[in-house]
Amino acid sequence: MSFQKKSIKDLSKSQLSDQKVLVRVDFNVPLSEGQISDDTRIKAALPTINYLLENNASVILCSHMGRPKGERVEKLSLKPVAERLTEKLKMNVSLLDDCVGESVFSKVSQMKRGEVVLLENLRFHKEETANHPYFSKQLANLADIFVQDAFGVVHRAHASTSGVCEFLPSYAGFLIQKELEFLGGAIAEPKRPLIAIIGGSKISSKIGVLRHLLGLVDTLIIGGAMTYTLLKAQGSETGSSMVEDEFKDEAMAFLKEAETSTTTVLLPLDHVCATEFSVDSQIDVFDTEAFPNDRMGLDVGPKTIDAINEALEGAGTVIWNGPLGVFELAPFSKGTFAVAETLSKSSAITIIGGGDSAAAISKVGLSDTMSHISTGGGASLEFLEGKVLPGIDVLEDNKVPVND
Repeated sequence: MSFQKKSIKDLSKSQLSDQKVLVRVDFNVPLSEGQISDDTRIKAALPTINYLLENNASVILCSHMGRPKGERVEKLSLKPVAERLTEKLKMNVSLLDDCVGESVFSKVSQMKRGEVVLLENLRFHKEETANHPYFSKQLANLADIFVQDAFGVVHRAHASTSGVCEFLPSYAGFLIQKELEFLGGAIAEPKRPLIAIIGGSKISSKIGVLRHLLGLVDTLIIGGAMTYTLLKAQGSETGSSMVEDEFKDEAMAFLKEAETSTTTVLLPLDHVCATEFSVDSQIDVFDTEAFPNDRMGLDVGPKTIDAINEALEGAGTVIWNGPLGVFELAPFSKGTFAVAETLSKSSAITIIGGGDSAAAISKVGLSDTMSHISTGGGASLEFLEGKVLPGIDVLEDNKVPVND
């Protein structure tokens, strides 16, 4: 599809050479005993970093990690990230002691072309998430150009995602461009049939997406605990399953819209049920019409898996956001892992919306078989809902759309 925002590819070598470039990356990586346990997000940023270095820029990286709530929390320092970047880039990447202030400005001012520094955790300052203009200006004063390459946070209007763009020419990095081309292409110019699989626990966080997808996708497959709010709205028994009673009216409104929509909606036909959320619980499978009042649904059953596999046959594009069951526990993982297996063998364009779906696919070693795995679960969800992403909206527009 056409990419409507300017990327760093639109800048010539002379426009990048000897320029200081502030790059917002997403290095919110998981740590185990102070060590990085998964560096996927770091590797995802390398193409943009390397491109800037090849074009003689000085690169200033900035990111958050965790939720320090505006205070300095040493266990959330980006020091392990600087060490991993040093390995990956095969060059020294210095971690500065802060992200703003005279010391940081002085060190950045002395940078030479081809050097990389990493600012300390942005969220050590409460002004970051508050999108404070003065904090945004301090970040902007470090650089000549801003590059957004952190898809995981572009749905947030923070100082480092949108505020800084008020003061610097701002462009998309390669990761942002890839995310928007895959997700945008899937909605605007999909290879059909277009199928969306939406799972997860709460209907409250997904009802907007479900309603937006009606009429856009050919088939909408729904799973996860949010199923039970929909089923209860229909008058079905849901036992002790998780139900958001305050969203039953919205669930019913969605179901009524679905009746007249061109989209085929597939709800679970049967359920893996247990007396409690435990591997030691009594586990049985029940059809929707025979759901017992003393059990909770924790996964889709075999009839549903068969129906999903049948719906996925011949798919042109599949978007998947959210697991179909509590895949972290083996007895309730079959539905989610079965879908992952089916998609791994499909000839369709397969787009995974980050978060738990990406974690499930990684757990069964099938990540490399998917066309695209998003680095931002929340951002991809809001994109699918048709919302404006603040961190994208502020980037420079392409006056002439670029054709693939």
